[in-house]
Amino acid sequence: MSGNNPYGQDSQHHVLSVLVQNRPGVLARVSALFARRGYNIFSLAVAPTEQADYSRITIVVDLASAPLEQMTKQLFKLIDVVRISELDPRHSVERELIMVTVKATAEQRGQIVELTNIFEGKILSVGVDAITVSLDGSPSNIDDFMTALNQYGIVESQRTGLVALPKLDRAATASAAKSPKGKAS
Repeated sequence: MSGNNPYGQDSQHHVLSVLVQNRPGVLARVSALFARRGYNIFSLAVAPTEQADYSRITIVVDLASAPLEQMTKQLFKLIDVVRISELDPRHSVERELIMVTVKATAEQRGQIVELTNIFEGKILSVGVDAITVSLDGSPSNIDDFMTALNQYGIVESQRTGLVALPKLDRAATASAAKSPKGKAS
């Protein structure tokens, strides 16, 4: 993994956090813009924010399809786009969710449960010959989990795509925690 790229040295992916007005059709306009321009989207996740009027779209983009600056200029032309931030993996918290159904004989079931516990995942459903598990974590942790599960035989899987927020400033957080209540530091 390179210092500025969560998808490895051979990859040209960057993470954009796009704050948009929460209106019908906004996601369609954003994805249409990418399609029209031939920009490749590696991952896309969208949901409302803490403010009901806004949604956050986390887009992992492939820079081989176009320069980042060109992508952001095109996004800003959309009237519903409020703010765009590039999230450096070194200075952001990134998570994905995966759900996986794995083949599981009676003898393998305990191994799969133990492996899921080691990765701090959850057992969602147990069938006669398969187990469905879930895990949320960093992209590399999910990749490692999938590699470990491959030996059992993956029946099907669904991965959400990346969501990310900037890391908090620890110095400001520490001084705020030390300040007396009601007084700013």
